[in-house]
This record gives sequence, C-alpha cells and structure tokens, in this order.
Amino acid sequence: MGKEKGGFLTPKAIANRIKSKGLQKLRWYCQMCQKQCRDENGFKCHTMSESHQRQLLLFAESPDKYIDSFSEDFFNDYVELLKRRFGKKRVNCNIVYQEYIAFKEHTHMNSTQWETLTEFVKWLGREGHCVVDETEKGWFVQYIDRDPEAIKKQEQIKAKEKMELDDEERAAKFIKDQIERASAQGQEVKQTEFTELKRENEDEKVTLSLGGLSKKRETDTVASSSKDNPLKKPPISSLENPFKKPSGSGVIKIKTEKAGQKRKSALDEIMELEKKKKENVNKKVKRDYWLHEGIMVKIVTKKLGEKYYKKKAVVKEVVDLYRAIIKLIDSGDKMKVDQSHLETVIPAQGKKVLIVNGPYRGESAILETIDEKKFSCSVSIATGPSRGRVIEGIEYEDLSKLYQP
Repeated sequence: MGKEKGGFLTPKAIANRIKSKGLQKLRWYCQMCQKQCRDENGFKCHTMSESHQRQLLLFAESPDKYIDSFSEDFFNDYVELLKRRFGKKRVNCNIVYQEYIAFKEHTHMNSTQWETLTEFVKWLGREGHCVVDETEKGWFVQYIDRDPEAIKKQEQIKAKEKMELDDEERAAKFIKDQIERASAQGQEVKQTEFTELKRENEDEKVTLSLGGLSKKRETDTVASSSKDNPLKKPPISSLENPFKKPSGSGVIKIKTEKAGQKRKSALDEIMELEKKKKENVNKKVKRDYWLHEGIMVKIVTKKLGEKYYKKKAVVKEVVDLYRAIIKLIDSGDKMKVDQSHLETVIPAQGKKVLIVNGPYRGESAILETIDEKKFSCSVSIATGPSRGRVIEGIEYEDLSKLYQP
C-alpha cells in the first residue's frame, strides 16, 4: 500500500495552521476580499482570481463609500481600545496600535484614508477626539471622555467643591468680622507668645510663685496660730463677719462684675453660633440654590436673545443644582439656563405655589396674601406633616408658581 499524501494531522498541515494563526505581512493582505496570503506568489495568484476581480468592480463603482466604511471601522476600533485599555491615561500611539493589530481580523490601515499612523493621530487631535502631543519618543494620545454621564458626574463634583469652598470662605469672613468688631470696641485679642527660659545671672536662684499654694500656706498659718494660742484673734482680713453688711464698694463691685458678664466677647459669640448650628443639624436651612422641577420661572437676561427676555417658562429638569433645562410656555423652545438668569413667578392669591427655599423647602402651599411693601407673602402649607399651617413673611424668591397645564 502506498503512503497517503496529505492529511489533517500531518506535520505540514499543522505547520500551515500555525502560520495562518499569526500575523502576516500587510502587503500580502487584500482588504476587499479579507484574504491574507503568506507570500508574494500567493498574493499574485489571488489578484488574478475571478472573485478578486468581481470585488474590484464593486469597489470601482463607489470607492469613496468603501474607503469611508473602512476608515470608520478603523477609527471606532482604535478609540474603543484606547478608552477600554488605557482610559484617560496619556500613552504612546504606537503601543495602542500594536495591541490593535494583534487581532487577526482587524481593519488594516492601508485600506483607510490615512496612509500613516502619524496622520491618523493628527486627525484625532484636530477633530477633538483625543489630546495629542509630539515628543522625542513619538506621538502620545490621551482619550477625552465625552460620555454624558461622566460629564454630569464631573459637574456635580465641581458644584460640591464650590459649595464647600463657599462655606469655608463665609466662615472665615465671619470670624474676621468678629475680630475686627471686637478690636473696634477696644477689646484686645490676646495672642500667646512663647519665649525661651533664660537665666540672666547664674548666681540668681530660679523661683516659681504659685498663687494657690501661697493662699493655702497663709490659711494653714492662721489655723496653726489659732490652735497654739486660742485667746489670740486671727487677723480681720482672714476672717469674715457674717453679721456685717457688705459695704457700698462691694455692691458696686458686684454690679460691675455682672455688667461685665453681660458683655460678650467675639469668642463667646462664635461659640454660641456653633452651638446653634449643632442644634439645627436636622432642620432645613436656606441654601444658595432653589431650582425645582415643575415650577414656573421668568427669564431676566438679554444674553439669550431679545425674544426670550421676560418670557415665562417651566423647569423640566434640574441639571446640577444651579442649572436647569427649561421649556418656554409660548414657543415651546428648550434650553439650558443658569439660575442667575431666572427669577421666581408669584401667582394670584389662592393659587398653588412651591416653597423652593427655607425651612419648608419642597412643600406645596396655597398663596394667601401678598405684602408688596415688604416683598413677602403668607402661605398655608398644603402637604406634609405641617399641612394647614400658615407661614408669614416668606420672601418672593423663596416660592414660585406651580405649572398647571
């Protein structure tokens, strides 16, 4: 029997499969047919085949269509790998490219609109997809994350940092004002100064005077002298007469001390303020943002255009506490506006409003009366545990009309 030629498990077949798994030379790859040849002879035979000629005819009909398709696939795969593998890190563009071409079925660059990797990287920078810069080691790229969720998260973090910074600045300003007011009233701010303990004369002894011990010694001396000689009376200054009325000077001294106790220093005022803050931890306080969904607002800036000035709108969505997406009632246009360009709308008496700031923030209420002189209103709470309670003296900017289509 003759020896069988070929076979799936022959050494030559196994070697051919191993070669086909790895990367081959780019010049022997046909992107239209997605065919990889191992040598020049194989690529030449492929170009002369009937299937390749049919693909060339299709490409000749609309070459721009195919090139744009290949370019888009290459761009999407490259940027996706950069985003997933390296995130927002700055990395050499060639490192990303080497990992990209490791996949055998990738879209080759010779079929795209870019001839070299440098041209592709420059195009990424011009279009704003990445931050690119050239160094001695080559071109480096850094992905720009334009995901709406990521942008929203970054804006919230910035808003939180701004609020914390504002709170610190207000506290520092308050302490500074208290110190200035105390110094203006004649109170000196005591500052502790530390000095070195130096002995000017070496022969001189160092003595420490302790007030408490001296008083105790004086008392012990008086007591011992009275024990030794019971007929000897102690000094008048050491004993008090319970039957003697206090003199006028003593009364004046007590009154002066009481008057001094009523006068508070800057430090006492700060401590009282901190105590009040701790007591009001669970209470709602007035904030510097007031936007709520469903309320009516009025545009008070001309930067958005003359046609939008003094127009009323309804808040559809609050973006980052200080901005909102509004919809104009007349035209139906939508836009994103900062709260500094808006103001609240005060309806007629008996209409529903929403308290947007203060202790009753977020509560619905009924407008009872309007005090035009004091720019304030009185409302009755319509929801929540405080339902039916009448609140007076609420400022105009702390409530707004509820939109009712």
